[in-house]
Amino acid sequence: MKKVVLGFSGGLDTTFCVKHLGEDKGYEVHSVIVNTGGFSEEELKKIEAHAYKLGVKTHTTVDAVKGYYDKMIKYLVFGNVLKNNTYPLSVSAERLVQALHIAEHAKVLKADAVAHGSTGAGNDQVRFDMVFNIVLPGIEIITPIRDLKLSREAEIEYLKGKGVEMNFEKAAYSINKGLWGTSVGGRETLSSKGLLPEEAWPTQVTKKGAEEVKLHFEKGELTAVNDKTFAHSAEAIQYLQTIAGAYGVGRDIHVGDTIIGIKGRVGFEAAAPMVIIKAHHALEKHVLTKWQLSWKDNIANFYGNWMHEGQIMDPVMRDIEAFLQSSQANVTGDVFVQLQPYYFQVIGIESKYDLMNSKFGKYGEMNNGWTGEDVRGFTKIFGNQTAMFHMVKESNEQ
Repeated sequence: MKKVVLGFSGGLDTTFCVKHLGEDKGYEVHSVIVNTGGFSEEELKKIEAHAYKLGVKTHTTVDAVKGYYDKMIKYLVFGNVLKNNTYPLSVSAERLVQALHIAEHAKVLKADAVAHGSTGAGNDQVRFDMVFNIVLPGIEIITPIRDLKLSREAEIEYLKGKGVEMNFEKAAYSINKGLWGTSVGGRETLSSKGLLPEEAWPTQVTKKGAEEVKLHFEKGELTAVNDKTFAHSAEAIQYLQTIAGAYGVGRDIHVGDTIIGIKGRVGFEAAAPMVIIKAHHALEKHVLTKWQLSWKDNIANFYGNWMHEGQIMDPVMRDIEAFLQSSQANVTGDVFVQLQPYYFQVIGIESKYDLMNSKFGKYGEMNNGWTGEDVRGFTKIFGNQTAMFHMVKESNEQ
């Protein structure tokens, strides 16, 4: 029998894929789930049991949380990346990590084919296909839901005919949870107007009043929250999420351009990612020079867009990551953030690399590093070429 490795979540689409590939197409199905921070141990065990009950030959669970941070999230923080100034690429980056692990698993098993449950309507199909084509050149890529153009109703009818027992009730909202945020889709996101109701958000608001948190960064990476230190930044993100999520901060609706050319709307909640990005950016504004900040903005914007479109394997991404890593040499210090229901603000920073150090002067009040005559001469030279341009222009217009 030919072997196929299937990216498996345990939902309707991938459940259909197991039965279709194994019983209709005659493949030996090996399922794999890549956990990027969205599943509990209990949920992973239930998914494994479900896979074996469906008839897979093997099922593998990959713990990719820390690797997900190391390979992608770290650079999204370094670049303060927010797609369209809004979205922290919660699902975009996650799918790429999952695709890479699925491809590696297919290599280990010497599989003849690889499969995923994406439809033909979204970005994920492109991300998975692109990674598989690059990492597994020439391998057969099977996408039953996309190829058969199946409706949800058709999948349910098929599975019931196979005797599959599972919850076929469609939830009112589609939820995808991971380390770097949770996406929320529902009827309100299918049109250009509409807000998600309170009950749609997976994390409910349970905290009132104001609370201050202190985030400590070492060379751009979050290593401590309120003096609680962590061995790995992924753990710090998860801990901050338990604090900030209960305030309902980091909620929004992202409107963006899909890879396939249409506009899309999706809700998301990302308390820890949004707080971290804004805190990190505030620290950078104090410790980096203006041209470091300027070039970082340009490069990071490209990096985020290219990652969103599935191009994580492009070697230019490694070049940009090297730049971003280098830029973080002095991004060390504490950032103080005040949390309130549905809102947060950065109070300030403390860092030994702070370029706002008072020994150089205080903006708008006094200076210690230069004289008035220095500024007078500098101003004349700084505007010299523009002054010459206007003199030449006026002389030729007379």
